[in-house]
Amino acid sequence: MKDIVIIDYGIGNLRSVYKGLEHTGASVSITGDPEKILAADGVILPGVGAFADAMKNIEDLKGVLAECAGSGKPMLGICLGEQILMDRSEEGRPTSGLGLIHGNVLRFPPSRLKIPHIGWNSIQITQEHPLLVDIPDGSYVYFVHSYYVDTTQENILAACEYGVTFAAAVVNGPGNVMGTQFHPEKSGDIGLKILHNFVKMC
Repeated sequence: MKDIVIIDYGIGNLRSVYKGLEHTGASVSITGDPEKILAADGVILPGVGAFADAMKNIEDLKGVLAECAGSGKPMLGICLGEQILMDRSEEGRPTSGLGLIHGNVLRFPPSRLKIPHIGWNSIQITQEHPLLVDIPDGSYVYFVHSYYVDTTQENILAACEYGVTFAAAVVNGPGNVMGTQFHPEKSGDIGLKILHNFVKMC
């Protein structure tokens, strides 16, 4: 049985992610303990709220997360958890992120569309990856966000259109650090399949 840790850093939809992972059959725990994080087979980085607050709260775990990423351990950031994997964000005041995937977090430009982007939208899969095995192109997933990730094409696993085309799912070069702007735990059977794929990677 795979041991999956959901990182508790004071910001996050911990319970809903926990319940989603329970469906995969993994052993799931919520913790901020560095030793337990390093010992886990896989790490989930959730997040809801402001980028700067998230980075302040996770300051003491930055070294642990860098070690996990460097070791090849699978890591998955969800929503704000995806955004803090990036180099920096323009939300509020410019703030540096974890820098585990190169890119920036930008606010949606003014348009006729409502911001935040809330609800179901389709994703276009741009490259094959174990996280998205058996996920049909055009699948609908659930989003809640006012900022989006802007990164290079090689880091994009799936894209979404909402006024601009943005990265709905991202990955680092080695392939073990991933992020989804959408909430897989709130995305029905498609989201549960993505979580199951993550656990299989572990």
